Amino acid sequence: MQHATPATPSTLSLTAQRLMAQVAANHAQATPAMAVERLPFTIKVVHSEEELHKAVQIRHAAYARHLPEFARTLMAPEACDYDSDSVVLLAESKLDGSPLGSTRIQTNWRHALHVEQSVALPQWLRSQRLAEVTRLGIEEGRVGRLVKIALIKACFEYCELNGVDWAVVTGRAPIDRQYEQLLFADVFADKAPVPLRHVGNIAHRVMAFEIATGQARWEAAAHPLLDFFRHTRHPDIDIGRDHPLDGAPRLPAAAMPRFASLAA
Repeated sequence: MQHATPATPSTLSLTAQRLMAQVAANHAQATPAMAVERLPFTIKVVHSEEELHKAVQIRHAAYARHLPEFARTLMAPEACDYDSDSVVLLAESKLDGSPLGSTRIQTNWRHALHVEQSVALPQWLRSQRLAEVTRLGIEEGRVGRLVKIALIKACFEYCELNGVDWAVVTGRAPIDRQYEQLLFADVFADKAPVPLRHVGNIAHRVMAFEIATGQARWEAAAHPLLDFFRHTRHPDIDIGRDHPLDGAPRLPAAAMPRFASLAA
């Protein structure tokens, strides 16, 4: 297992409890006054073998465009697609039901994240409720870009609904720049990519995003996706709460505070 230097922490300006209460209040403000936008596709949690195979189809096609050798390992569902700590999200065309995008969210409710097979996360982060987003794949073209943004929004909403403290991602160049633009920060101060077993030993940066402070940081940065993420309701993104993560045990409180780069 590889080890790296954790990013420097600093003191939080608000308690985690107050931040989560603020997020809950913001989520509850989805009133009729909020803008409503329909999408040409739906996003939902996979619940059947047919839906899972659609997700695998688009996953394999997306990876085959850039990582053909690794894509050969993704032609069938993976064991972790069936884990009780994981959900697979699927974007389907309203026109013909074809798959347009997919991603998987794995939490650390009961087991360590996949990234922890390759690198030791700092203790303060391990003691949080985490969700690792993996296997993001989309259709090529203009619709695919919209699908990607909508899947990212679905992941953030999933984290909020399920009390996730931090979202964890791994990005190879140049995908890591997209996570930087979303205000993810490096878990390790040197920002050095590390080979990851669950991504074919390809070197990736390990990055994280604090869910409770996300909206405030997007607002402070005047982020171009703020309206899409926070001020527009998308009825076609329906991740629900009918999955085995409800009622999962709460992890111990963090032993250390968060990143200096993320603290308000």
